[in-house]
Amino acid sequence: MDSYKEPLKALARPYRKAVLKALLVLTMLGGILFAILNLLTGSYPLAIVEIAMGAYAILVFRAVRDTRHLERWIIAYAIPFFTAMMFAMAVPRASATVHAWVLLIPIVSHLLMGRRLGLAISVFYMGIAGIIFLLRYHNEPAMMQALPVANIAIISLCILVFSHVYEVTREQSQRQLLKIAQTDTLTKLANRARLSDIFEREQQRARRYNTPMTMLALDLDHFKAVNDRYGHETGDLALKHVARIFRECLRATDLPARLGGEEFGILLTNTNGRQGLEVAEKIRIAVASTPLTVNNDVIRLTLSGGVAEFGPDGDTLRQLVREADKRLYEAKNRGRNLIIPAGATASLLEPLESDT
Repeated sequence: MDSYKEPLKALARPYRKAVLKALLVLTMLGGILFAILNLLTGSYPLAIVEIAMGAYAILVFRAVRDTRHLERWIIAYAIPFFTAMMFAMAVPRASATVHAWVLLIPIVSHLLMGRRLGLAISVFYMGIAGIIFLLRYHNEPAMMQALPVANIAIISLCILVFSHVYEVTREQSQRQLLKIAQTDTLTKLANRARLSDIFEREQQRARRYNTPMTMLALDLDHFKAVNDRYGHETGDLALKHVARIFRECLRATDLPARLGGEEFGILLTNTNGRQGLEVAEKIRIAVASTPLTVNNDVIRLTLSGGVAEFGPDGDTLRQLVREADKRLYEAKNRGRNLIIPAGATASLLEPLESDT
C-alpha cells in the first residue's frame, strides 16, 4: 500500500480547490454569456443546459467552501460539466468551433483529479467528442479532409500527453519532497512527522476493524559516553548501525522512527502488547549481540525500552509515546538493557540526570 497516498492527497487539496473554484466562477459567467447568445440565435435547448450548468456551479461553489469531501464534489461537478460539453457539440445548430472546448478536458481533468482518474476521464470524453465530430460532419467533405482532421487529432493528443506528463512529474516531485521532509537525514528512518501521519491512518484502521497496535520506545544506553569517548562521528555511526538492525528485525509494515537524539519509536501494526514485547526483545538482543566496529575499536551497544498498547495505554500517538516513555525510563532505572512490557506498572520516575 502506498503510505504517501493520503499525505499527497492532502497536499493537493488546496490547489485543486482553488482550480475548482476558479472553474466554477468561469462556468457561472460563461453560462450566462453563452445562454444569452444561444437564446438570441434560437438554440433554446443549449441555452437551457447552459443556464442549468451556471446555476449548478453556484450550488457547488457554496458547497465546496467548507467541504471535507472535495474529491466527491470534483467528480460531482466534472461529470455534468463534460457531459454538457458533449451535448453542446452534438446540437445540430451549434457552431463547429464548439469542438475547441474539448482541448480543456485533459487540462481540467488532470488538474482536478490527478494522473489516473484524470487520464481515464480525459480519454473517455475525448473519445466521445471524436465520435460526435465524425457523426456530425461525416457528410461534409470540407470538414472531413485528412489534414484538418489530423491537425485536430494530433493537437488533442499532444495536450492530453502534456497534461498527463505534467501531472505525473508533479506527483513524483511532491512525493520526493514529502519523503525528504518526513525522513531523518542521519538514519534514513521516519521522523516524528512521518510517524504522526502513519499513526493517524493506522489509528482509523485499528478502530474500524478492532485490530491491535503497539508502540515501542527505545533508547540507546550510555550513548553520551560513546560520544565522549569516540567522538560524535562515531556516535552517528552507532545510530546508523542501530537503525540498520531495526530494519532487519522488523516487518515491512512496521514503522521505525527516530524521535530525537538516541531515542526511537517503533509503530507495530496488527501487534498486541505481548507480541510487541517479543519484537522489542528481539531488537534488544540483536543490538547487544551485534557490536559496532570503528577503526579497530569494538563498541558494544545496548538499549532500553518500553512497550505501550493501543487501547489499554491510550488511543492517541501522544498517549502511547508517553506511556512507552514511562516504561523506558523505568528500564533505565532498573539497570538498562531491559524492556518493560505493556501493562507493567512503572514507578513513573523522571529520566535519569546521569548519562543515559
